[in-house]
Amino acid sequence: MSSGEEDTRKTTTEEELRAATLGELKPLTRPIVVSDYDPAWPALFEREAARVRATLGERVKCLEHVGSTSVPGLPAKPVIDLVLTVADSADEASYVPMMEAAGYVLRIREPHWFEHRLFKGPDTDINLHVFTEGCTEVGQMLLFRDWLRTHPEDLELYATTKRELAKREWKYVQNYADAKTDVVRQILARARAASG
Repeated sequence: MSSGEEDTRKTTTEEELRAATLGELKPLTRPIVVSDYDPAWPALFEREAARVRATLGERVKCLEHVGSTSVPGLPAKPVIDLVLTVADSADEASYVPMMEAAGYVLRIREPHWFEHRLFKGPDTDINLHVFTEGCTEVGQMLLFRDWLRTHPEDLELYATTKRELAKREWKYVQNYADAKTDVVRQILARARAASG
């Protein structure tokens, strides 16, 4: 979700998932696992961030730890989310070959949604989200993270929602992510209002 271009997606269809996924679309074969916060997560982020910076050098415009593993005390799927901005995420020739040579695998391409790309890591379970520098979605990701870090009532609301949704059966991880949309919007609305 962004302030400049509201994300109105509610549920991603299987056809949309197939269209955006590079390689095989893998249904869930086990329940979603939401783990208690692990203090090792920031170190895993730092290790991945150092590897990405070494791989891309000056092409890295911004690289941040986002998602639930970036919020101390928040339970999460044990997958480290990173957000990377480059000069132009649609210009795959400028960064994808280098990332692939370093062992990263491009799994998602969403030109219709902020030219989003997503890589999986060579060894650590990560989601490396790539956007163009200045993309409003990145600002929303950081606002959401920072708000949860300083507002325990919303951290608890989000934690409870995640744990409840994880108890349900989902065909794809994206379905679980989509189900969190309403509570994410509520929390972001409070964060936006407070930031003026």
